[in-house]
Amino acid sequence: MTKEERLKPVAAAETETAAPPLTAPDPFADLSQIRLDQSFADACGVKKLLTVVPVRKPLAQDFVRVHPDPAYRGNFPIIDLKSEREIYVVTRQMASALVGECVPVILYTAINRQGVVFIWPVRLPGHDGKTNVWHLSAHEAAERAMKGWLRVKANMSLGAYEMFAAEGSLADPEWPNLPSNELLRIAFKNRLVDRIDHPVVKRFRGLV
Repeated sequence: MTKEERLKPVAAAETETAAPPLTAPDPFADLSQIRLDQSFADACGVKKLLTVVPVRKPLAQDFVRVHPDPAYRGNFPIIDLKSEREIYVVTRQMASALVGECVPVILYTAINRQGVVFIWPVRLPGHDGKTNVWHLSAHEAAERAMKGWLRVKANMSLGAYEMFAAEGSLADPEWPNLPSNELLRIAFKNRLVDRIDHPVVKRFRGLV
């Protein structure tokens, strides 16, 4: 081969490789192209974190269970701001300074069939010892829910909560591996009244 032949440009056809397609296949037409395998989280060591614990009554459509361990329930003073639908837990020292604003409750640890853990506050008798059927029926429902799945629904005509037991053999709930104090810490994050200059206290004093 002469020097001229060696330096001669190679024809485009000789160097051409398979060109990529002008348009990529639509991955949404076949989700297997982008969906992760179900075991991906386990393989990566991903752990589900519990960062939100609602404080509320059971929803009328939900079957719920209540944690049977006494460590997962207790008596606490709370402030229920109904207009904002926010519940605050109050330290004992501040509760004595907010007589008439705090109410005593049992905070039950509960869970629904979807695995959502929540704190269920049920009113206790106040200093006057008065109770009503709503509170009594709610406590009874919480006690029953420690042993089986239960749906709790307010009956305005009855003036109390009705209870409906699950008819099927439902598996026991899987409770999070967290102590009660940690669940309460998450539930009342930013909703602890522990000082005289707390915004909730200022609100009651007409300072805000």
